[in-house]
Amino acid sequence: MGKGGGCVPSKKKQPRVAEESPPRPAPESDESIREVPLTDAKLKVFIVFYSMYGHVEGLAKRLKQGVDAVEGVEGVLYRVPETLSIEVLNQMKALPEDETIPVISPEELPAADGVLFGFPTRYGSMAAQMKAFFDSTGSLWQGQKLAGKPAGFFVSTGTQGGGQETTAWTAITQLAHQGMLFVPIGYTFGPGMFNLDSIRGGSPYGAGVFAGDGTREASETELALAEHQGKYMAAIVKRLAKS
Repeated sequence: MGKGGGCVPSKKKQPRVAEESPPRPAPESDESIREVPLTDAKLKVFIVFYSMYGHVEGLAKRLKQGVDAVEGVEGVLYRVPETLSIEVLNQMKALPEDETIPVISPEELPAADGVLFGFPTRYGSMAAQMKAFFDSTGSLWQGQKLAGKPAGFFVSTGTQGGGQETTAWTAITQLAHQGMLFVPIGYTFGPGMFNLDSIRGGSPYGAGVFAGDGTREASETELALAEHQGKYMAAIVKRLAKS
């Protein structure tokens, strides 16, 4: 089992109201289409994750550093609701949740200009807690409230063959049905993507960490890749906002 040891971590553009102008005789001309000017409010990238043992949370916090490094964009951390009981979590020796990071509700997602979803693997796909959150977004899907928003993934697996790529790959269906735009990082990390001198999680699909039996901590290379993904997503969000 590619156990995800990682299961333990825009502002809305406020359009100005344009002054009313007298009606024009030519209907639906290009001149009648006005761009909504941007305000000084920062764009928001929501970093929404599930983490049981701290590995995904560590990536999430480094992702936020990357997002925040891009002028005009802010990363916002959120946890998805837990589905397991306290008794079960204690038996699994799960780490306590960081209470400073709020639990997100589906209704809050449309406020994001972009979203990065993080989760550990369960047999090569996302953990049930994240899947339950996606399953709760039915009203957003019905109204296509997330359509056109860029999104990406970051993951945690127990082993090298435990799902660094498939965990993100199998999650793309969630974005497709919502009409969201999948933003992989490709090989934009440069030479770090080709370094074989040390064990490194992550793939062209997004940042990643190897948790091993749960005791391995993310390496600096894995964290740097997460920070890069944050910067990369922030730049994409900023570019889309200007287009």
